[in-house]
Amino acid sequence: MPHFIEWQKGTIVEKHLAGKNAIVTGAGRGIGQAIALALAEHGANVMIVDPGAAREGGNEDSRPANETAEMCRKLGVKAIAAYDSVADFKAAEAMVKRVVSEWGSLDILVNSAGVLREKMIFNMTEEDWDIVIAVHMKGTFNMSRHACVVMREQKGGRIINLTSDAWRVSVGQCNYAAAKGGIVSFTRDVAREMGRYGVTVNAIAPRASTRMTMTDKVREGFRKRYEAGVISKELLDDMLNMPGPEGVPPIILWLCTEQAANANGKVFHAEGGRISVYNEPEEVKSIYKRADNGIFSLDELLQIMPKTIGLALVNPAPAQKG
Repeated sequence: MPHFIEWQKGTIVEKHLAGKNAIVTGAGRGIGQAIALALAEHGANVMIVDPGAAREGGNEDSRPANETAEMCRKLGVKAIAAYDSVADFKAAEAMVKRVVSEWGSLDILVNSAGVLREKMIFNMTEEDWDIVIAVHMKGTFNMSRHACVVMREQKGGRIINLTSDAWRVSVGQCNYAAAKGGIVSFTRDVAREMGRYGVTVNAIAPRASTRMTMTDKVREGFRKRYEAGVISKELLDDMLNMPGPEGVPPIILWLCTEQAANANGKVFHAEGGRISVYNEPEEVKSIYKRADNGIFSLDELLQIMPKTIGLALVNPAPAQKG
């Protein structure tokens, strides 16, 4: 059963991240911008990485990064706007090196950059697949790879990767779900590689209404799914009334503090006034065969599976009749 704790809002006066240097990708707008501003509010210098691309990629515009950087400076910290794509390995290296060169260290990396190309698998193009994987999955690798070189030498640092609940299940965006699932596995692996150097690596699955997640097209898609009986009215109302990005930064701020030193390789969910942590993947049922070299035949599985680990299986998308 989930464990619920209600916490009353207090007043934060201390700048817990003063003197820290951070990079936040995809920080020109939406969740990334909210994270960058929260880091700045708590005293961290921030590089704002955002080419200003459209939701589907392309149409670069430097204004979002410039505007967010200026907002950070007004909070009393240093801020740099950078416009390169995180999908470019060399550009990622240059951005990390610039922060270290100008500010002396890189203490925090938040991988928030992303694009969306929603299509069913039978309609998805190779380009739709490639651009989503490149920005989300490869971009997270590129920035983390170069940051880890610095953080390993420093013997410390914090990396927070944005995944999504889509890593558990999604419909109409297998490219995005695959990238976000890959980010979860990537996070768990790198956490174990870097933990010995004082570096923690965690993932956040945010749920927030932004230009990326809640367009008119997306809203219409949810309504069509409800009308087709794919989702319930309760779920439809929940999706259409999704909270804004302000609920995402607090858990990221906490992960950047020393108190979170034991949080490593975890996946957290952040949504409005709710923060939760996912359980570790685990096997829940097993069957064993001791004889015949321990290998089941198909005939044996046809007899055993319906009585054991196949007993409660439910098809989440059963074939339609007619």
